[in-house]
Amino acid sequence: MTFSPAETEFRAAARAWLAANVPDPPLPSGDTAEGFVAHLAWERRLFDAGYAVVSWPREHGGRDASLWEWLIFEEEYWLANAPQRVTQNGIFLLAPTVFEFGTPAQRARILPKMASGEETWCQGWSEPNAGSDLAGIRSRAVRDDAAGGWRLSGQKTWTTRGAFCTHLFGLFRTDVEAPRHSGMTYFLVDLRQPGITVRPVERLDGDDGFAEVFFDDVLVADDMVLGGVNEGWTVAMATTGSERGLTLRSPGRFLATARRLIELYRSTEAERAGGLASRDRITQAWIDAEAYRWQTFWTVTKLVEGGRSGPEASMVKLWWSELDIRLHELALELLGPHAELVDGELAAWIKGYQFALSGPIYAGTNEIQRNVVAERVLGLPRP
Repeated sequence: MTFSPAETEFRAAARAWLAANVPDPPLPSGDTAEGFVAHLAWERRLFDAGYAVVSWPREHGGRDASLWEWLIFEEEYWLANAPQRVTQNGIFLLAPTVFEFGTPAQRARILPKMASGEETWCQGWSEPNAGSDLAGIRSRAVRDDAAGGWRLSGQKTWTTRGAFCTHLFGLFRTDVEAPRHSGMTYFLVDLRQPGITVRPVERLDGDDGFAEVFFDDVLVADDMVLGGVNEGWTVAMATTGSERGLTLRSPGRFLATARRLIELYRSTEAERAGGLASRDRITQAWIDAEAYRWQTFWTVTKLVEGGRSGPEASMVKLWWSELDIRLHELALELLGPHAELVDGELAAWIKGYQFALSGPIYAGTNEIQRNVVAERVLGLPRP
């Protein structure tokens, strides 16, 4: 249960580079137009230094690091208070799916530009009447043999950073007569082509990265199908495994938040007043973050040995999404009236809290995840 000398050396090198390069002051929100541009410049610096996608093959922009080294880098990245990755939906969700289902030509075309930030990807799954019930999508893709591709029509919503991204990966129904979980195809779409309308959706915090995306007879070539025609559900489930499990929310993020929470406690009246109840809750939050770290070690061990992440990813999603809320709720309690500040160094807590509230909803609501755990992990009967 120890890291090798090479892994320890990798950690030291990553820590030193981050200490010398993390932007100070912090960048504006990546969910704003100004912030997105600033974050892309940061992503390019990461790429040029070989830290954008450390575990990818060198031919695709990585450094052939192991999954263990990727975990190490994630810990150091968040500990250094580095910017949130605006490329995350591509790098952490789509890329593992491309590695598994993509053709060699697709991998060569998509992955290097994704790693460098030249092309940015958003997820086009949810629709007005299909959120956690992904099988309820109605957006269509109709075959156009003369054009050698597919005509896409419909609407996607809650598209994170869709207002700024260049590309979208999404599900479209290609066989309307098929059962609910069949007849869907996974498409890769350039958002800059004719027939696409992107409409930003302003959030309560003022950021406008969310978007609705409308497709009006959009032509997509055959080589932009990922997996196979009518095989989209299988491909999408691989993506949800990444979204709910290992890659999207690595434990380093929560370990760093727990450590900052402890620092906040020590700097407020709570400690000086002897707030034992708060101290116990903060201690438990730190333990929970450490538990997630060790659970991730178990997952990586399984993957390294040739296994796959299965329905237990839903358990992981439940854990980190609810932990995120607890960490930020504790911080707001400690801050008291200062919790409402939206400017200055304390503002990150209220911003983080607002985002944490969405955790039990995106990537499939936690109610749905509990059903998945009950049926597919515990083997309980459907009601």
